[in-house]
Amino acid sequence: MRLVAALLVAMSLAMPAVAQGISTGWATSWAASVQGPYPAGNPSAQPDQRFAFPDPARGASDQTLRLVLRPSLWGREVRLRFSNAFGTRPLTLDGIHIGLHLGGAALAPGSNQPVRFGGRDRLTLPPGESAWSDPVTLAFVPEAGPGTMQGRKLAVSLHVAGESGPMTWHAKALQTSYATPPGAGSLGHEEGEGAFPFSTTSWFFLDALDVRAPAGTPVVLCFGDSITDGTASTLNGDDRWPDVLGRRLLARFGNRVAVVNAGIGGNQVAGPTEYSPQKPFRGGPAAVQRLERDVLSLSGVNTVIWLEGINDFSRNGNASVETVQAAMRDTVARLRAGLPGVRVIGATLTSALSTEGQPHGFREQDEKRRALNDFIRQGGLFDAVIDFDAATLDPATGGIRPEMVPDSTTGGPGDRLHPNRAGYLAMGNSIDLGALLPGFR
Repeated sequence: MRLVAALLVAMSLAMPAVAQGISTGWATSWAASVQGPYPAGNPSAQPDQRFAFPDPARGASDQTLRLVLRPSLWGREVRLRFSNAFGTRPLTLDGIHIGLHLGGAALAPGSNQPVRFGGRDRLTLPPGESAWSDPVTLAFVPEAGPGTMQGRKLAVSLHVAGESGPMTWHAKALQTSYATPPGAGSLGHEEGEGAFPFSTTSWFFLDALDVRAPAGTPVVLCFGDSITDGTASTLNGDDRWPDVLGRRLLARFGNRVAVVNAGIGGNQVAGPTEYSPQKPFRGGPAAVQRLERDVLSLSGVNTVIWLEGINDFSRNGNASVETVQAAMRDTVARLRAGLPGVRVIGATLTSALSTEGQPHGFREQDEKRRALNDFIRQGGLFDAVIDFDAATLDPATGGIRPEMVPDSTTGGPGDRLHPNRAGYLAMGNSIDLGALLPGFR
């Protein structure tokens, strides 16, 4: 009898939720907070883009992009969100396909399939707008075990009909994607890589992927700047601290929790006061300005980890501690109003202390950083606190630990602001999973 019961339990766990009659809904599995227009941003390890995009004002021109991304939660049914948030003219996309990434710009044979919008294969987005696709069934995802796909990547191909004009993008993907030459036409249906000679380490126009999952599936959103976006981690290595956290949650809970990265390199809590295609800022819109698009409008978000503020205190930002604290209070209030019951977790800022005369690393910045960390730890604003400062600080120097400094992708000396893979690993491992998702089993 015990053996039969165990088999029944195993069978129920292997069955898709719909087949078991479990209520389902959309859960965001991947996101790329948009900024723009290209090339305003802070990409990492970016190849020369002149051949793919000769004229930023014209943008992409009758060409196909193949964007590679790694879902944090897998399911058999997905939908995609496309954005023209920072475009200045209508954007028309067609020939959109989604398939299983094989390597380079190639797809697993037989995996590629079309994406539609209201049954049509074409989408036109006015400036400032975004839109979700129709649901797409990924036939290559096993019905009885979508979690077996963990670690695999998807490739989303899209054709820009005509000229896009200024391009909405996410600069710091730290993931190689691909493009055809301008004028090459609609080639997203091709599963081979021959038509995609150019590479990029940024994502364009695509900003979210949802997965059909059991209702109430936790979605942990990591909100912040380049230290969340992953500067100095490994290109294509998926070793940012949110990635480390995602793998730890996978090991404990299986394919039942999504971890979404909403970092933007150079982002600030309080600045800039204005952001538009005509007046862009390399770090993207201020946290409170992008909250609706990058957090509140995503599906199933119930936990937010917020690590941000060091750029506000740089020589370029030069904000006061009081200004950043007030902006944090405002942003958290809007989070709680927009997502009733959301759990908001504050993370302490890691040190940038290094040398004088640079945008980061001077003593006054570090004094402000430590004052903001005291506020995060003791101010009562957050439901819980993650102490990334304690996980990375070298007490002897006041900077980050020496083994966490060298750049993991370029092999260079590092900038003493961004932790490398070792630093991000320490950060991801320092998070108390029980405090992150209390009561989740």
